[in-house]
Amino acid sequence: MSDIKRVVLAYSGGLDTSVILKWLKVTYNCEVVTFTADLGQGEELEPAREKARLMGIPDEHIYIDDLREEFVRDFVFPMMRANARYEGDYLLGTSIARPLISKRLIEIARETGADAIAHGATGKGNDQVRFELSAYALEPNIKIIAPWREWDLTSRTALIEWAESHQIPVPKDKRNEAPFSTDANMLHTSSEGKVLEDPWEETPDYVYSRTVNPEDAPDEPEYITIDFAKGDGIALNGEAMSPATLLEALNELGRKHGIGRLDLVENRFVGMKSRGMYETPGGTIYAVAHRGMEQITLDRGAAHLKDELMPRYAELIYNGFWFAPEREMLQAAIDHSQQKVNGTVRLKLYKGGAHLVGRKSPDSLYSERHVTFEDDAGAYDQKDAEGFIKLNALRLRLLAQRDR
Repeated sequence: MSDIKRVVLAYSGGLDTSVILKWLKVTYNCEVVTFTADLGQGEELEPAREKARLMGIPDEHIYIDDLREEFVRDFVFPMMRANARYEGDYLLGTSIARPLISKRLIEIARETGADAIAHGATGKGNDQVRFELSAYALEPNIKIIAPWREWDLTSRTALIEWAESHQIPVPKDKRNEAPFSTDANMLHTSSEGKVLEDPWEETPDYVYSRTVNPEDAPDEPEYITIDFAKGDGIALNGEAMSPATLLEALNELGRKHGIGRLDLVENRFVGMKSRGMYETPGGTIYAVAHRGMEQITLDRGAAHLKDELMPRYAELIYNGFWFAPEREMLQAAIDHSQQKVNGTVRLKLYKGGAHLVGRKSPDSLYSERHVTFEDDAGAYDQKDAEGFIKLNALRLRLLAQRDR
């Protein structure tokens, strides 16, 4: 790493990445380019620019990019077409943001002639894997610096002492360890650590930031409609919206009705179990709606195959393999299945729940004539079921006769 002259740092402007910025300069005697992504995390990002300037970074080496539309259009929506949930529950809010951040880090490295990229993920978590697998897939010879795996700053106290010794301002609220850590983007907010580390203890109410307590949500349900075209949401209550605008509107509805809270103990890729609390208000509503749209537009064989593929697809995203060929192969199959996933879904939002109550489509496979309990006017001959059952029972009958 001694030949590194310039590094692109994923920079939030917080204490950790500010220490990393200075540490990179001291350790590698290199220039640093900062990159801050606006993924709809709801924070003011201009302070990151000012902090980078205070740390001696020239304006031409400070990147603050609005990636909200690209995030939802090219990452969240493709994932939602698969109905992806890791271990059956997690809507992958943190996981799906990492490949986009890595993609932009590599692009900036190319633009600025940087030798390396750097991130602030720890050596215990999944994010280090996601950042680096994505980066290597896009630029196989890139050098990657992960300070938490290199330095000897093994405690919060040591980090603050190092910051103070190098004239890095330490906000008062950072001098005491936070009761939990958070990561946020337009899709979700995740909280982990400290008060959440005992999986027996209920999550304190103050941890939640994106949703009201369902018990305090409105006492009257709210009905909404979402329109879909080729598996992607295109309108809310009849009003056309871009991907990011739609998700943001659903986030507000989910916040209001306390929708999208998940208390989960998951299996990290690195091998340990971790307990996290996730809030995915708009994403939870959207996932219910998309599944409902598929109910009347997907053939049984296609739908069931998708359900078989989904756990593998979700695991690939969780483990950081967004840019791997197997994920792209699965995506091609999933996207092919969505060509006729068109129409409108109606949902009832109430006290923490998003309930599917109606769906319609010009490409519906639902035939009321075939399923009616009334006279079907010859649409279905019930006598056909006898032969169908006997053929399916043949092997079972042969087994039973043999084993008597």
